[in-house]
Amino acid sequence: MNLLPQFPLNRLLTVLWLLLTLSGQALAHKASDSYLVLDVQGQSVTGQWDIALRDIDFAMGLDGDGNGDITWGELRQRQSELSAWALARLKLQRGGHCSMTADRLEVDEHTDGSYAVLRLRGTCPGAEGDLQLAYHLMFEVDALHRGLLRLHLDGQIQSAVLAPEAAEQSFKASGGSRLAQFGQYVKEGIWHIWIGFDHILFLLSLLLPAVLIFHMQRWRAVSSFGQALREVLWVVTAFTVAHSITLTLAALQLVALPSRVVESSIALSVVLAAANNLRPVVAHRRWMMAFGFGLIHGFGFASVLADLGLPQGAMVLSLLGFNLGVELGQLAIVLAFLPLAYWLRHTAFYRQGVFVGGSVLALGLAAFWFVERAFNLKLL
Repeated sequence: MNLLPQFPLNRLLTVLWLLLTLSGQALAHKASDSYLVLDVQGQSVTGQWDIALRDIDFAMGLDGDGNGDITWGELRQRQSELSAWALARLKLQRGGHCSMTADRLEVDEHTDGSYAVLRLRGTCPGAEGDLQLAYHLMFEVDALHRGLLRLHLDGQIQSAVLAPEAAEQSFKASGGSRLAQFGQYVKEGIWHIWIGFDHILFLLSLLLPAVLIFHMQRWRAVSSFGQALREVLWVVTAFTVAHSITLTLAALQLVALPSRVVESSIALSVVLAAANNLRPVVAHRRWMMAFGFGLIHGFGFASVLADLGLPQGAMVLSLLGFNLGVELGQLAIVLAFLPLAYWLRHTAFYRQGVFVGGSVLALGLAAFWFVERAFNLKLL
């Protein structure tokens, strides 16, 4: 007998409704990035700062008429206030405090929405030596926010991720050490798998049946931990190999796919993986599903890496660091999930609540994402 009829449908629908409601509240102001490009040559500073309109609206309340849409007029009307707000949260020093101004405002589109673009100019007292940078945009209201910095310092290209715990950083004119850059990209790989909710949901949808086996038209508990571990190793290895291939190809700009196709396909992969738990089509070789959809997920990771930027002098090392970080973050999820799932595999709580209920919730949420991404809609 299949597990699904044993779990009350009205309870599943209630939990699904609650999940969508809570996800709507969470997505109303999701974790975000800003993109900061600076060119420092001697005393001269020029640059561009892309800040999401949703973040500016969250911090400053741009939507004056409350209709949910931010117009160019509403943004332009607050230009001086916006510039002052942003520049108060960015400080540069080279031989003393660098004076900064934002002399032009534009709007650009990124994969996750519209961004205000501030064109920056400035002058530093010193023409030589290290550059100190302090970044505090959004941290007081969103601890998940990150500033993605690409710095040209006296001809040397450097990259950094600005976070609450790394808000103030120093950059050497000769360029940072490659080992330090490698470590930074490892950390960002870990971070982006942990906040990549669609990637996590896909991985969990594949892991949920790892402690079960489909036999005689029903899911049964595996007999040993080794059996579950082998299944996890096959699935995780296939997913890792696949997304590593496309991450590398995309990061080196050898292959490119439209972002809407990639993001919609990632959501669809979660739908199909979760649906396969409820009505198994691929029950015994799920590593093949992990590999096939892992190719798509690799393009999603590559879009993050493209925003971070690969330093020209350490491109391969940074790419390896980011990929290693993704694998470490993924391994942490597996290590947290598998022992507990194995321990609970015989219980109705796991087999009906976690496995069936979790698969239904994953399917519903991913279907919601797919509709939003594929048709460019904002449903919540």
